[in-house]
Amino acid sequence: MESVHDVAAYILARQGPMAPTKFQKLVYYCQAWHLVWRDEPLFDSRIEAWVNGPVVRELYRHHRLEPGVSSWPKGDAENLSDRAQTDIDAVLGYYGTKSAFWLSELTHREDPWREARAGLPANLRSDQEITIESMKRYYGELSQRGELSG
Repeated sequence: MESVHDVAAYILARQGPMAPTKFQKLVYYCQAWHLVWRDEPLFDSRIEAWVNGPVVRELYRHHRLEPGVSSWPKGDAENLSDRAQTDIDAVLGYYGTKSAFWLSELTHREDPWREARAGLPANLRSDQEITIESMKRYYGELSQRGELSG
């Protein structure tokens, strides 16, 4: 299994600097689609359903005070397997040109984030987990219909 820090480093190496919100959503979509395509998690870090969408707290701790994310010294893109790189490239090919706002809004319309926040007011902070099972189920259904979310 890959390290979320290596995934983060790879995304930034491919995409360049970006807003933290976009960075977090791209990491989330890499996990979600890898689950569908490989039937296993890409990384083992927990993803939480925050107000602005999915967040890997482990990554957030390292960029929380930054207005943008441009590099990830805690990770090494070279550590990723060819399969992981292929999957991440496919996700970036689809979602990588989208804005942080667009990605955040998209996650708010999708079942995994909505299920994790079920019953919570829209602006209430939460550390509820977006489960592997909910991502695999939801994005698996999209895949069966032949579509990426969007």
